[in-house]
Amino acid sequence: MKNLKLLSLIMLTGMITFYACENRKAPTDADGRPLIVKTGTIDCDLVETTPVVFKDKVYRFEYVRPRYWNNPTGDSYFRFVDHKTGEKTDSFAKGFHLGSAYVYNDSVYVTAVDIWDGERVFIFTSGDLKNWNRRLAFELPGYGIFNTSMTKAENKFVLMFEIGKPEALSGVRFTALFATSPDLLEWEILSPDHNYAKDRYTAPHCLRYLDGWYYNFFLEAHNGYEMRVVRSKDLIQWEPSPLNPVLKVSAEDKQIAHESLPDTLIQRIAEAENRNNSDLDFCEYNGQLVINYSWGNQRGAEFLAEAVYEGTMEQFLRGWFPE
Repeated sequence: MKNLKLLSLIMLTGMITFYACENRKAPTDADGRPLIVKTGTIDCDLVETTPVVFKDKVYRFEYVRPRYWNNPTGDSYFRFVDHKTGEKTDSFAKGFHLGSAYVYNDSVYVTAVDIWDGERVFIFTSGDLKNWNRRLAFELPGYGIFNTSMTKAENKFVLMFEIGKPEALSGVRFTALFATSPDLLEWEILSPDHNYAKDRYTAPHCLRYLDGWYYNFFLEAHNGYEMRVVRSKDLIQWEPSPLNPVLKVSAEDKQIAHESLPDTLIQRIAEAENRNNSDLDFCEYNGQLVINYSWGNQRGAEFLAEAVYEGTMEQFLRGWFPE
């Protein structure tokens, strides 16, 4: 009777949707892994993308390379794409590379390098996706920097950045190092023991933080190339998920999610070699994760795909490390 009264109260006060969402069981596959449902390929020649929520809309940040099939400019640039409508913003950051987007309060921050394997990380900032300010975050002479990913941890921001040199710090290319900032203006590079990992290929791509844990989603050379996840409380000692890999090659990668793709690209997708799932990134919107990842041959033939997880960010992160 007590439970029946509680249910009646919830229904009368309009709280039933919230109650159901909060108690929804995290979706898992037959092996107990967080259930990622691949929905198919949405474009070709795109890799490092970041889904974000900005002003209650889902956008996909895209790094458009010079050889992108629909890039007549001959140069690289960045843009955002409305996830629902496909509408694209004006391009910005001409000539920059390997960008990653992060939203904080009412602004979007894009971290990027000006040269592949270069020494400088820049931050682009905008409050409207139209007008952008650029500044140098930090410069590391002698380093070779590639991908970046940012998250907020308690009272500081943490930037994960990928390096290929110097060898004494990177070990086997490619390796994650870290920098922190209290205000997104001044950055401190953490000591070299804050890394993952020097002993093998562990290219970092996506950093998240939850309840004292940092989660690093990275690409490992294993059975081709697979996305895996490790977590750490101090960015020094890392614990691998017992449920790895997060993503691996499957037939679903080649599904066509956008029927508007030209026939020539659909043919490319059908004939392409597929030996990697890489560049995972995601955002939460309305209790669901919107996921982007890439697949291809890991030698230049690259395809952008999408997936979903029918649960929250917290459920997803915790799900890789069951008690």
